[in-house]
Amino acid sequence: MDEYNRFVDWDKMDVTVQSQDAKELTCTEFQELKQLARQGYWAKNHSLRAKVYHRLISNIPCRTVTPDANVYRDIIVKIVGKRNSSSLPLPEFVDNSLVPTYCLNAEGIGAVRKIILCIANQFPDISFCPALPSVIALLLHYNRDEAECFEQVCRILACNDPSKRLIDQTFLAFESSCMTFGDLVNKYCQAAHKLMVAVSEDVLEVYSDWQRWLFGELPMVYIARVFDVFLVEGYKVLYRVALALLKFFHKVRAGQPMESDSIQQDIRAFVRDIAKSVSPERLLEKAFAIRLFSRKEIQLLQMANEKALQQKGITVKQKRQNVHLAVHAENFKSEIVSVKEMRDIWSWIPERFALCQPLLLFTTLEHGCSLSRFYSHSEGHEPTLLLIKTTAKEVCGAYLSTDWSERRRGGNKLSFFGTGECFVFRLQPEVERYEWVIIKHPELATTGSEPENHASPASSTLSSGSVPSDPLDRLSPFLSARHFNLPSKTASMFMAGSSECIIIGGGDGQALYLDADLNHGRTSHCNTFNNQPLCSESFQISVLEVWGFRD
Repeated sequence: MDEYNRFVDWDKMDVTVQSQDAKELTCTEFQELKQLARQGYWAKNHSLRAKVYHRLISNIPCRTVTPDANVYRDIIVKIVGKRNSSSLPLPEFVDNSLVPTYCLNAEGIGAVRKIILCIANQFPDISFCPALPSVIALLLHYNRDEAECFEQVCRILACNDPSKRLIDQTFLAFESSCMTFGDLVNKYCQAAHKLMVAVSEDVLEVYSDWQRWLFGELPMVYIARVFDVFLVEGYKVLYRVALALLKFFHKVRAGQPMESDSIQQDIRAFVRDIAKSVSPERLLEKAFAIRLFSRKEIQLLQMANEKALQQKGITVKQKRQNVHLAVHAENFKSEIVSVKEMRDIWSWIPERFALCQPLLLFTTLEHGCSLSRFYSHSEGHEPTLLLIKTTAKEVCGAYLSTDWSERRRGGNKLSFFGTGECFVFRLQPEVERYEWVIIKHPELATTGSEPENHASPASSTLSSGSVPSDPLDRLSPFLSARHFNLPSKTASMFMAGSSECIIIGGGDGQALYLDADLNHGRTSHCNTFNNQPLCSESFQISVLEVWGFRD
């Protein structure tokens, strides 16, 4: 252990978890290495972890010219000089991030700042990297000197493998990762998301903290276990662990009063004190129990969110646009929902569209109860939001990811289209968002053909969706096929329209059927997953509105 103790304050370390058993790591196969990392094979042996880190980082494919230890030795005196390392100012790209001590001694704490300044000198293209101080502080535990640590961090930053994303280095990448995390929470942590919406004015701001939970608040022993797997599997591990943290926060704090005036502060405090309720092993177990996660899904979502930010001109740090700015109280007017209710809906939609403002496209009060006019006003807009108020004062609706013009591809045949980003919801008498059935219950998806013409709504729920024969090749229905120009076979069945009717189905077994005159509708409901129906089985429509998204 002496070989790697230069920067460690062993009085602050829990030496009882350290093992002196001699271990070696001889495996080279990725799957075996992944299992060992998840199991914590090298977690209790400080020296072995150091050797494993060196091996994993040295194998990262990098740019041809990547600064090494010798570069550090050449530039450190010129950059730092005789200044006290503890008072060295940090570059702007770390965004006033916490500089965790992670049981480092005084020399180690100073070394973090010195290495950051040298990296800023060698990587002028880094414009935003708040995770950097934490990564350096952690790696100092497992290096013999500052120069060696500098070289390892440089290799991580200079990785040029497009399939192996590691650390965000621009505000665009960071911000899109926050949006992607929000999308994933919205799908996979709906109970926690519901709590965030209830107690936070801007749920997007809460999710922008997700990297700070990991690289700042999480205790040393936890982030080290996460980093073990991160070096093997890459960026998706960070999303998994952050989702697990949010799930545990909701489980532990649900029903309890907030400890501060800010849900952000409460989550940070929970993560700092996570040892009181969750072990590192349990945290990772929860993280890897989350289903339907794939690298392809994350990459496509990230790409879509980056594109949305670029189109908005948001590429450098600025104040986030929250839902209060997207849904303006002074110029928003609906006969169905209030400003607050629309903001709640806005918190459910994919983050790349939450940057937009609602635009009224069609209302039966102005355009009449005509299905043809419904189509003519809605076509050309993607996505759209459908709102319905019944004569019994019930309010329900659907977020529809795909342009209604897609219905023409089936000719006169009633064929389904749309993607798994679609969902249905109810606002009155109680608020409820119904998750898409195949995402929540993938075992219900069976291979089958598209519904026949004039299929009944009860038989047109998503459990009859078409699934490619090879599950390994199937893209998650979470993705918007049209947005990513994916082949049509990856699209899912959620919405259908003809000159005779509209069918929208089936979040948690729900299916909504609207007649051609837009005066009458009905629902079908499977009681397997949710005992609360979308609305009455048969209803009269009082008002129907379609909203688009304006840049």
